[in-house]
Amino acid sequence: MGASGQISLGKEFAGRTVLIDSSEPGVWVIKTAQTIPDSELWLHQPAASARLDRALKAITASPVEADLEALERHLGKR
Repeated sequence: MGASGQISLGKEFAGRTVLIDSSEPGVWVIKTAQTIPDSELWLHQPAASARLDRALKAITASPVEADLEALERHLGKR
């Protein structure tokens, strides 16, 4: 530990986010972590994730030929 209180973990951890847990005085557990911005947290909720999975599947699926007559019948019922 340097005179300023900083700890160097080495170049392999440069730019990484870490979590530091202190279970008791003088004991630290340092873990690398990835953070999710608050504005993107909703993307990781199960319902949103499922909707995104369905959307990605739909846009990568082979195109289906449209049945325009069935669409006209459906719209005509309104």
